[in-house]
Amino acid sequence: MRLSILRHAPSVTGGRLAGRRDVPADCSDHAALTRAAARVGTHDQIVCSAALRCRQTAQALGLVWDRLDPKLWEQDFGAWEGLPADRLPDLGPLPTVELARHRPDGGESFDDLAARITPALQSLDRDSLLVAHAGTVRAALSLVVGQAALSFAVAPLSLTILHRHGDLWSVEAVNLPVSKD
Repeated sequence: MRLSILRHAPSVTGGRLAGRRDVPADCSDHAALTRAAARVGTHDQIVCSAALRCRQTAQALGLVWDRLDPKLWEQDFGAWEGLPADRLPDLGPLPTVELARHRPDGGESFDDLAARITPALQSLDRDSLLVAHAGTVRAALSLVVGQAALSFAVAPLSLTILHRHGDLWSVEAVNLPVSKD
């Protein structure tokens, strides 16, 4: 089974952390959206996060999802939601295991996020495209590399591709940009 995950178009947040806030996507770059639509190709099924920014991205790409899955929502950053980037707490040089377990007040940790998303990914039974979030991508990558998935950059409209063979997952590509060709 091939799993392709497209991160949504840039969030309209005014430089604030979106997380679980239901903010819109900036789908005004029609050339980039056209390139992204060509890159994602066809799949047996399309599953979309229920978040507005993911639904808007899918619609802008001309994709029709088979279902919305609320389990694919971005990480809940609790008290950090809506903070400007320059006001986010500096956690310092935490080891990956501590960073993955860190839970903002009222929010969820990366480990919580991965535990929420993993069953949804493991339930997929045919080639699938997900339109989702950077956290969803990292949770999927954690199936292969564990908590080191936190170290991956995931740009808006980038594509990440994994494969599942039985219970084993492998990575084909991470953070593929929308081609400018």
